[in-house]
Amino acid sequence: MATETRRTEILEEAAAPPRARILKAARELFYRYGLHTVSIDAIAEAADTNKTTLYRHFASKDDLVAECLREYGRMLETAWAEIERVHAGQPKEQLLAWLRFLAEFKLGGTERGCAFANAAVELPQPDHPARRVIEEFKRRHRDLIIELCCEAGLRDPELLADELFLLCEGARVTIQSLGPHGPAARLAEMFQMLVAAHTPPGS
Repeated sequence: MATETRRTEILEEAAAPPRARILKAARELFYRYGLHTVSIDAIAEAADTNKTTLYRHFASKDDLVAECLREYGRMLETAWAEIERVHAGQPKEQLLAWLRFLAEFKLGGTERGCAFANAAVELPQPDHPARRVIEEFKRRHRDLIIELCCEAGLRDPELLADELFLLCEGARVTIQSLGPHGPAARLAEMFQMLVAAHTPPGS
């Protein structure tokens, strides 16, 4: 069954449009090996295409990096939309569900941590197109947490949001250095304790 499933996946990937194959290959290679290490030739080969086709869809490697990060952002936005749907009208439950999702995501095989944080380290130039994508996504993520903390009636919502945000960012780093069984293994527990500490009595 597993072999048949993989065969189906391979066929679907081969039938995908060139742009989709290029993005998938680039995301996987950039995440695994880093932005500067991976060449356009390697991406084209992994996507079963050529450089001419790649440059037809992406004007430069910088543009490709930026679009890969936008794809990551869209994936997380989809996850958030589903949490919002399931817990409609319940901001505190939305917050807790989102934090559980983030904690599980951190410990779920993403051995190189956060794609956005990794890219930020490799791209110090403030005018790089991917840098703007990173900053916009991180700002949006922080604003979302602040919004939920406010709607849930939690004390000091901006302070709590920053505590949760920084804890999340720190977990991404420690997973790379100490692995998923280090301090990051307690991320979900720490999230819950912080939210509880900012919850007014009787709420």
